[in-house]
Amino acid sequence: MKKLFAELKAYKIESIAAPLLKLSEAILELIVPLIVANIVDSGIKSNLGNNYLIKQSLLLLLLGVVGLAFAITAQYFAAKAAVGISANMRSRLFQKIQSLSFSDLDKLGTSTLITRMTSDINQVQTGINMGLRLILRAPIIVFGATVMAFTINVRAALIFAIAIPLLFIVIYTIMYITIPMYKQVQGNLDEVVNHTRENLTGVRVIRAFTREQVETNDFDNSNDLLYKSQISVGRISAIMNPATYVVINLAIIFLVYSGAIKVNSGILSQGQVIALYNYMLQILTELIKFANLIITITKAASSGSRIYSIYELDSSINTVEKSGNIPFSCSNDIAVQFDNVFFSYNSSSENYALENITFNIKKGEKFGIIGGTGSGKTTLISLISNFYAVTNGTVSIFGNDVKEYDVDSLRKNVSIVLQKPVLFKGTIRDNLLWGNKDATDSQMLEAISIAQAENIISDKEGLDSIVEQGGKNFSGGQRQRLTIARSLVGKPKILILDDSSSALDFATEASLRSAIATLDYSPTVITVSQRTSSVMHCDNILVLNDGKVEAIGNHKQLLKSCDLYKEIYDSQFDEEVVYDE
Repeated sequence: MKKLFAELKAYKIESIAAPLLKLSEAILELIVPLIVANIVDSGIKSNLGNNYLIKQSLLLLLLGVVGLAFAITAQYFAAKAAVGISANMRSRLFQKIQSLSFSDLDKLGTSTLITRMTSDINQVQTGINMGLRLILRAPIIVFGATVMAFTINVRAALIFAIAIPLLFIVIYTIMYITIPMYKQVQGNLDEVVNHTRENLTGVRVIRAFTREQVETNDFDNSNDLLYKSQISVGRISAIMNPATYVVINLAIIFLVYSGAIKVNSGILSQGQVIALYNYMLQILTELIKFANLIITITKAASSGSRIYSIYELDSSINTVEKSGNIPFSCSNDIAVQFDNVFFSYNSSSENYALENITFNIKKGEKFGIIGGTGSGKTTLISLISNFYAVTNGTVSIFGNDVKEYDVDSLRKNVSIVLQKPVLFKGTIRDNLLWGNKDATDSQMLEAISIAQAENIISDKEGLDSIVEQGGKNFSGGQRQRLTIARSLVGKPKILILDDSSSALDFATEASLRSAIATLDYSPTVITVSQRTSSVMHCDNILVLNDGKVEAIGNHKQLLKSCDLYKEIYDSQFDEEVVYDE
């Protein structure tokens, strides 16, 4: 909660003005019952005349108008602060998520990050808004009404002294029970979001395997759990209003009863009883508001703790401060070096995805990586770009540990085309500029030509062709070629193609390979594939098997010395065919 209060520093004026204006409104409201008492006792009972009644009525009207102005202005300041703070928090959360490693994202899960970015931020916004408006108003009304009641008649006001502690006991008990339940509700919401996201992203797979009913049942179970948890906490919270009404109404009944006796005996006047009655109603109203405020702030505090747990998460990629980073250099003849590398997705586990990986890739070399499904190919190349931090060992780029490089500089010079081609909504031009924000049209067209994607833009509207969300208006092969073009625009020193030609026919893949080989800046090209046709032309090929290096050599050497490579080759080609350099 202290951290949320610290957020108010960015909106000091609004955070001070809103409570003070509501405080002023509350003071004006406390004066109203006294004026009403004067109207009854002096204006009506004592018959002071219409002029007195008109003056008092105009005074009431003035207090109402001024109070309304205070309330509207306070609402404006509170809303401005709440919306501004939530926007800042959302922006910082998004930036933090962007800085996390793949490993961190895997642990957290996409659904919980979406929930924290949306639902949790909204809860914080609502909590700040209500808090600024009611944090001073409610206590001042309750305390002020009690004090005013004692100024009218001490013995009659003892009813207030008994009712208010009882009300606080009711509120505290309900809050104590519901606080952990609200945290559980947010956790259940994560599950619903997770199911929703998985079904939306995998709708085609679900339909292909006719799993609609199974997925619907799973979603219904998660949704039902969320429903039950919300109903449970809602039922307990719903006790608050009737419980407080019972206490207050009993107090009002006793107040009216004892007040009538005191009026009859001349101890109190009718106006004073009405004033006491109004103060009791004010206390009732404000305590109900205060109870709802506590619930809202409880939700906000719970959501805030979930958000700050992301803020405070240290990325598993251990990078030094940017001011001390080594500038990217290509002076070393060894482009990539793995030295006794071990990697586990769970740092506390010895179940390694990669074990004892040691090899070198020379500058300008065409290097291939091949292996069966789950052998660790994608994991290995993810370490080169420092997407994951190694568990043991060292990964070096041009003689320096990848951890020592500035992340922006590293990713600019080491470009990776991932297995799943991803395009973003906009135009082809927008997507290509990701590779180099300063690229000219001629540079983008050159990259498209090398990626064998000229026909894609010629069939549409050139670089300004529309790209729908996820590139859904392009085929798998078109998306792959466009993502390759996006990487080529930046002219990286190291180009990693992670099974990025799997949707291309052999002729297009051969043309792509030949075009990349003719690049004038001679990048180091690392090709990852399950197809021997994609790597057989490489200078050296690394064969992975269950996270370990099976063999390293060129195509001809591996056919003779590596049974696994020969098995993969024979499964894809006629055994009589032998590639000759």
